[in-house]
Amino acid sequence: MFLLLKGGEVYSPKYIGKMDILTCNEKIIKIEKNINLKDLPDISIIDLSGCIVVPGFIDQHVHIAGGGGEGGPATRTPEINLTDLTKAGITTVVGLLGADGITRSMSELLAKSRALEEEGLTTYIYTGAYELPTRTLTNSVRSDIAIIDKVLGTGEIAISDHRSAQPTVEDLKKLAAEARVGGLLGNKPGIVHLHVGDGIRGLTPVIDIVKNTEIPITQFIPTHVNRNSHLFSQALEFLKMGGRIDLTSDIKPDENSKTALTPIDAVRKIVENNLPLDNVTMSSDSNGSIPVFDENKKLIKVIVGSTLTLYRDLKEIITNGVLPLETAIKIITENVAKVLLLYPKKGCIKENSDADFVILDKNLNISSVIAKGQFMIKFNEIVKKGIFEQKDIF
Repeated sequence: MFLLLKGGEVYSPKYIGKMDILTCNEKIIKIEKNINLKDLPDISIIDLSGCIVVPGFIDQHVHIAGGGGEGGPATRTPEINLTDLTKAGITTVVGLLGADGITRSMSELLAKSRALEEEGLTTYIYTGAYELPTRTLTNSVRSDIAIIDKVLGTGEIAISDHRSAQPTVEDLKKLAAEARVGGLLGNKPGIVHLHVGDGIRGLTPVIDIVKNTEIPITQFIPTHVNRNSHLFSQALEFLKMGGRIDLTSDIKPDENSKTALTPIDAVRKIVENNLPLDNVTMSSDSNGSIPVFDENKKLIKVIVGSTLTLYRDLKEIITNGVLPLETAIKIITENVAKVLLLYPKKGCIKENSDADFVILDKNLNISSVIAKGQFMIKFNEIVKKGIFEQKDIF
């Protein structure tokens, strides 16, 4: 019932010093320098001396039910397992569909999110897929967001991509309006989570809507914005306008995308331009396919995204001195929680917040993961597996 974490260096994500943290029934109930409750029944006391405690990571772009398929049925990617997420420090995840809204369904996505929740994580989804009109559960983006608890917004809607439905500005206006009203009715963010491809238009359709309609810029979250230099230049302008952008981990220059920016290079440019880091997030695109096309848009190969790249790339930003830990960690915790209207329930270490923690060793490696007050990984040992990761299922 009670879990007492003693003596860790706590980043809330702001550094607050060496603290004890007491949790009960999935919540943080007390944070003090010295909590002495040894005689309390049903209490587990864990010594975290020499460890760093940060909020559980939030990944807002994961193909939890699988994705892909651009190379035919054999290239459909697999569903994610619980430990794929927990080993990466992810305690809250948002699932979504991608290019394949035909053999993948919204019902399947919703069921998978509920399965991961039963296994111990916090889960949400976006309604939709690449195409417009997009995939829904109730035949309306507005009603999906308003009445289905798990649905926070719509996505990933594809723009500036040869695999998109080539939506017009008018199409995107109507979708954003539907998502916005659904969010208002359901007390949700109602965001439009946009897959932005490598097409020359980039963010131009979104900027057009922001400049010429009443829809606020914060309604849109463009992702993959570090995929090429042209798009990233637009993303910097979008930040200047007050928008929010989502970087994708594991993006790097290669023979087919020579101007792609790694997350560390992208963050370095944001810092150099003195732009607001509070409006920057990063996600993994895990379990989605990462197709590689030639100059004629012919598929060359397909690889699968991994959750492990999320913290790996963030750690590189910290260890190379681009950002201090307390600023960098916000990119995958507090900033995301604020985008999704989950703060201060998620994304921070505060009294009355959910008891989601990642415990790092002195080398900033993930040592333990706690989701809703329960150890998923305890000092490098996996203690909670998904139902089909176990030898004895029942």
